[in-house]
Amino acid sequence: MTQGHNAPRIRSLTREEAEARAALVEVERYDIEVDMRGLFEGEVLQSTSTVRFRCRQPGAATFVDCAADVRSATLNGRELDLDSIEGGRIPLSDLQAENTLVVAAAQSDTGSGAGILRTVDPSDKLVYVWTSFEADDARRAWACFDQPDLKAPHAFTVLAHETWTVTSNGAPSSVEDAADGGRRWTFPDTPKLSTYVVVVNAGPFHELRQERDGYSLGLYCRQSLKQYLERDAGELFDVTAAGLAFFGDRFGQPFPQERYDQVFVPNMGGAMENWGCVTWTDSVLYRSTPTYGQRAGVAAVLLHEMAHMWFGDLVTMRWWDDLWLNEAFASWASTFAAVNATEYTDGWATFLAGLKLTGYQMDMGPASHPIRGDVPDVEQAMANFDAITYVKGESVLKQLVAYVGEDAFVEGLRSYFREHAWGNTRLADLMTAVGAAAGRDLTDWTTAWFDRSGTDTLVLRGTDLQAFGPDGQDPRPHHLRIGAYRRSPDGQGLEPAGSVQVETAGVRTPVEGLPEGADLYLVNDQDLTFAAVRTDEDSLRTMLEAAGSLPEPVSRALAVTTAWDMLLKGELSTDELLTCVLGVLGTERSPGVVEPFLALALRAAEQWSPLPAVPSQLARLATVAAGLAEDPEHRTPALRTLAASATEPAHFELLSRAAEDNTDLAWRMLVRRAALGEYDAAAVEALLARDADPDARVRALGVTAARPEESAKAEVWAEIWEKRSIPAGQPLFGLAQCFWRPTQHDLLLPWTHRYLDEVGTLAGGGGMLAAGSLVRSTMPTTADEAWLERARAMAAEPDQNPSLRSALLTGADTLARVLRARG
Repeated sequence: MTQGHNAPRIRSLTREEAEARAALVEVERYDIEVDMRGLFEGEVLQSTSTVRFRCRQPGAATFVDCAADVRSATLNGRELDLDSIEGGRIPLSDLQAENTLVVAAAQSDTGSGAGILRTVDPSDKLVYVWTSFEADDARRAWACFDQPDLKAPHAFTVLAHETWTVTSNGAPSSVEDAADGGRRWTFPDTPKLSTYVVVVNAGPFHELRQERDGYSLGLYCRQSLKQYLERDAGELFDVTAAGLAFFGDRFGQPFPQERYDQVFVPNMGGAMENWGCVTWTDSVLYRSTPTYGQRAGVAAVLLHEMAHMWFGDLVTMRWWDDLWLNEAFASWASTFAAVNATEYTDGWATFLAGLKLTGYQMDMGPASHPIRGDVPDVEQAMANFDAITYVKGESVLKQLVAYVGEDAFVEGLRSYFREHAWGNTRLADLMTAVGAAAGRDLTDWTTAWFDRSGTDTLVLRGTDLQAFGPDGQDPRPHHLRIGAYRRSPDGQGLEPAGSVQVETAGVRTPVEGLPEGADLYLVNDQDLTFAAVRTDEDSLRTMLEAAGSLPEPVSRALAVTTAWDMLLKGELSTDELLTCVLGVLGTERSPGVVEPFLALALRAAEQWSPLPAVPSQLARLATVAAGLAEDPEHRTPALRTLAASATEPAHFELLSRAAEDNTDLAWRMLVRRAALGEYDAAAVEALLARDADPDARVRALGVTAARPEESAKAEVWAEIWEKRSIPAGQPLFGLAQCFWRPTQHDLLLPWTHRYLDEVGTLAGGGGMLAAGSLVRSTMPTTADEAWLERARAMAAEPDQNPSLRSALLTGADTLARVLRARG
């Protein structure tokens, strides 16, 4: 992804600069005219930003952010010297008590994803433009004080091509023909918002609307995907309405505007919580009927971004050291809402079986950091956009709910939102509100959980629960449950034998009331805390053998994830892990955990097994997947796993029958055959001809990527790294999975080093969130010691971008563990 011509010179705002500017300046409002007509056939977005602001010390100086080509700038009617602009900053001197700044600018870097992205749909050549400004990319579109604690109303006027629809943070107040061509969209004032959560999108969108409970709900996508949006619209509207009602009730105030839009856009890596107008990747409009797990994932993203309307948009943390708690909160609130207000009632088990593993894995590696870490500048904040913030953060908030009680936590949130609406806060404000509602002083708890990195280990020895902090530190306080289970009289399963709630204090906590004579003591049953857990040898053996007969999905997920943690730490072999997870899959019926378990088993069999054992381990998985495919509820994820692990003619015969009317499965089967050296060019062309997906070419490239041939790898590599032609998000990640086949280790080793060559060319500045996504999506899944040494050396370079450093450290740590597991 190319960087803008001015990207290398754009400076990253420091915390000290932000504090000084916030002490000096209060922004009254933004009136921003955006001309997007030049994007219909070209690459230039033009803007005129009028900023009205007060200065608390008349005569003082500061700067405004504008990382675009400034055409003119006036302060209180006085022309500013454009030659003084440096690092994306316009100096402002001799400020008055009341000031008006007008800046006209143009941005031609609209193809890199640095705040603005113009995309041409390859299927029909229609153009779509979206903006996404977290953390500090609003300055790339127009002049603004681009920091989260200088909130102000924004009023947008947007000029766009006459065929385009424009979306922003609310409903337009008027749409009129412009005298010089196109149409003028006028939007009323937003509430007081941070600069990173305003938005302007444009294009010939397909639009669907429904009225629900007094809200006008909108869904938008590109024209080539309208059939998929229409297929999914019913559930999207249902979950949106349920979420608005649930959060409005639990948070003590309804979402305060009628309009709530969601815009599915091309070539976006994730989703963004713009006030009243969420943008997210259109790769979640799946081109085949989505599975339960995919639908649950979409609901989770939808509710996550919606939760930000309260925590992040309504009330905003002052600086990025606290502000990343937004993501932890939104993730926790998403699961909380899914379990209580949607059909996805196994949400906590799904979270544990899938995402939580990424939090544990990162927290045990060299890129671990506190949830609230030192963030001296915005560039460092972007490095914290990771599994610690999202996943560990969600887990820690779940632990806080267990610690203080759900009622107290919810009452604390209501007080927090009520007191700080449209303002900025620090973490202490939230914890004070929760602590007051619970009648507990959370000062030490906050320090232990938010200001320290690493994972505690909890070990049950007899009737003592021992807690060990990371790296010899004191352990944190934990509120958890220990479940006791006995083998059933027929010896075929496990039955509950009681449970006990424990609140740890220090390194040793006596457990009172622990049932005697159990065959399995499951530490952290119900998964209330974030900790590695271990139990006695007899319990471990029972857990590995009989995890599938535990009565609750979250308990079964805990057993499997405990085994996975032991694999990562060299305490368990891949074969033992697979025996556990495949045993669970043999009887598992909760769709919320079947899919993540299948994915985990495939990863273990293909990547973590000793290379000579991979075919036999995949065969084990294929047998289980073929059995699961007989259950209609699990058929699709089971067939997809079978397509990745098929080893026998019978497997391919089953897949061929199922793929006759299923293009997704047909692509997966072609990938598997290509990886086995059975590439069929005619079959690829035939499938490409009948696939209605406008991004089907990426699926065809996936078949090429899987081939064990140098020329095939080179062809795909050029598309990813040289042409940058692969859409961000799932398309890129899926293609990379096809490329990195662990069994092609010798062929791929030179390409792993090519990967490091490419990473080394990525510049800092704008688009680093997109670049970081590229780095993580294409991370190799196999390596050697030379690669590990080189990756660590690159990470250690003193001027390395923090986001890239984190990705390299995490990738190297994971692959070092993989190599150890392979022996």
